[in-house]
Amino acid sequence: MHLLSYIHAGRPGFGCLDGRGGVVDLSARLGRADLGQALRQHGADAVRDLAARHGADLALADVEAYRPAVADPAHIFCAGLNYEEHRVEARRERTAMPTIFLRLPQSQAGHGQPLLLPQESDSFDYEGEIAVVVGRGGRRIAPERAFDHLLGFSAYNDGSIRDWQAHTTQWAPGKNFPQTGAFGPTLALTDEIGENDVLSLDTYLNGERMQSATTDMMIFPIAELVSYVSRFTPLLPGDVIVTGTPGGVGFKRSPPVFLRDGDVVEVAVGKVGRLANTVRREAA
Repeated sequence: MHLLSYIHAGRPGFGCLDGRGGVVDLSARLGRADLGQALRQHGADAVRDLAARHGADLALADVEAYRPAVADPAHIFCAGLNYEEHRVEARRERTAMPTIFLRLPQSQAGHGQPLLLPQESDSFDYEGEIAVVVGRGGRRIAPERAFDHLLGFSAYNDGSIRDWQAHTTQWAPGKNFPQTGAFGPTLALTDEIGENDVLSLDTYLNGERMQSATTDMMIFPIAELVSYVSRFTPLLPGDVIVTGTPGGVGFKRSPPVFLRDGDVVEVAVGKVGRLANTVRREAA
């Protein structure tokens, strides 16, 4: 089962793909425009059950635009330096605990929406990643129970404005310019992806593969990331945990590769889907 957030008839909504090119409109049935709000108010089981009991209300072809897979998360937690190849290319020491930073919801775009190269920089970089979404909240979740708290998996581009990221030791400014990250196109639920499944992750720039890895190459596995974050703050339904990028980022290449107006970035995740966005220079 795959969930998606979208614009249809000029209005935001979310639903479930029926596997035949149709979409079950869950937002209309729950009276909520956003998936995160629905998960927090009704619970993941209610969303799943409703999706399973109804037929399609509209054709996927009638969706006007994709929104971020979860457009309204309460929190977006991102893991940095979580693949050894990227840690080495970044010349950072290995840490005993995960490196975690935060993104803001307004820094995200949906599949097919433009990524915005801001006026303030020419150092826009891609970071292909895998995101997981919390279905059942909790605090101090044990790693062996973490998968039970997940709703699903999606592709993520943790786009970074490198010069702003490097202003200080705190990365937040370079990670939160509007519409510099991308999330989607859909959310593949855990009924399709098992706890021990190994997922592939590949990033393409204008058709050329720039990054390639699998989830078994993570320094801190997904279950450990979920557990660690839940120790310092309660996780809420709809929260997003972005699990880190592998080696091959643009600013560590020789010469560096930065995104330019018209570039197309794709993040492909096995069993999940392919997220694609075109870069556009932000208007003055």
